[in-house]
Amino acid sequence: MASASVRIRKGLDLPFSGAPAPAVAEGPASPTVALQPAEFDGVKPRLLVKEGDRVRRGTALFFDKRNEALRFCSPAAGTVKSIVYGPRRSIESVAVAVGGADEAESFGRFTPAQIAALPREQVLAPLLASGLLALIRQRPYSGIADPAATPRAVFVNAMSTAPFRADADVVVRGDEAAFQAGLDVLARLTPGTIHLVLPDRNGLSPALTGARGVEIHRFSGPHPSGNTSIHIHHIDPIRPGDIVWTVRAADVPLIGRLFLTGELPSHRVIALGGPGVAAGAARHYRVRIGAALGPLLAGRTAGSDLRIIAGDALAGTAVKADGHLPAAESSLTVLPEGRERLLLSWANPFTSAYSASKLYLSSWIGGRRTWPMHTNVGGGHRAMVVTGLYDRYVPMRILTDFLIRAVLAKDWEEAVKLGLLELDPEDLAVAAYACPSKVDLVGILRTGLAEARAEGI
Repeated sequence: MASASVRIRKGLDLPFSGAPAPAVAEGPASPTVALQPAEFDGVKPRLLVKEGDRVRRGTALFFDKRNEALRFCSPAAGTVKSIVYGPRRSIESVAVAVGGADEAESFGRFTPAQIAALPREQVLAPLLASGLLALIRQRPYSGIADPAATPRAVFVNAMSTAPFRADADVVVRGDEAAFQAGLDVLARLTPGTIHLVLPDRNGLSPALTGARGVEIHRFSGPHPSGNTSIHIHHIDPIRPGDIVWTVRAADVPLIGRLFLTGELPSHRVIALGGPGVAAGAARHYRVRIGAALGPLLAGRTAGSDLRIIAGDALAGTAVKADGHLPAAESSLTVLPEGRERLLLSWANPFTSAYSASKLYLSSWIGGRRTWPMHTNVGGGHRAMVVTGLYDRYVPMRILTDFLIRAVLAKDWEEAVKLGLLELDPEDLAVAAYACPSKVDLVGILRTGLAEARAEGI
């Protein structure tokens, strides 16, 4: 079932160079894979293996002490190579050396007809045992979905507009059966509606436009029109006490494959993009889940002083070039480090730089060209002045300036009234980019949501 298209007018599409080509190439073999507990928000891991143990694909490496049924499993068969500990013996990563036969644990295999008739408990069991429940997030707070909670709806996002996010249309092509199976799995988890949000453009895969058992919505407009918070706000806003689950469309085929094959998927499609990617190398790649970044980046980057970001260019997380791709991530961004300091930059006309506020001459004569943007924020932190500027980039009925001030003051009652629980940190990424005071709005909101959750708001 389809609904009317929604046109978003507030926001900004940043003209980054290095957009990934809409084609999938086979990525290099990865000698190791790793799971990093810190990427799974709120999880307190307890190890189930030790170095030297032989594991199969799907063998549990650790579980969540808060929910022992939630296991996190090796995406490859091999030998546990290393367990890295951080401060206070916190587990930072568990790495597995890939080798031997690709033996896999079985989580139960189902036909599409069987999936459509499974009771909720039998659907949750494989998701918990495999760890793929972590791909499903729960609003408010955007934590891992609570299996004890019943969401009133599930939102599937197939139109992310953030720079260098994997294109769901590219990911789904060739994996249509798994995508539909994943949607059928999600439908067994809620008595409500599965909302599938697509970009309002032609040429999309029939797997998206012809998806069954969902309500299809189309959105258009500048970023952040592709953010799930925007979709929820305009389709079916969250009310006090509501629980909504969300999932990226790029993750849905993984869920579908788990049920169709009975095995934990070993590979996923990710997008590699950014101004720091070598010419011709920015594209989508099929790589091992949790793959080592070294082989993937080798020969595919341009320059030596680069920042590697797991996620999109605006709201992603910096990772080490010799580390591993977070298992739940479907995009990798490479940006040059902007360390150059310019004399009297405030008085420079700049004919070769981008400005969201059109301060530079090049903003007026550049047309639709793209720019090799870097990490330099172009100034230092200054006092935050209420101007209403942020609201130009947040297409929701929220007074962003006052919300941020309430979060900084830890006035949770006021923050909730102003819309705190409707937002995810990524929703303020464009406003943070355009902020003349260089305020870390994303970090402030992330901290505020974590503290509000701890307070039991």
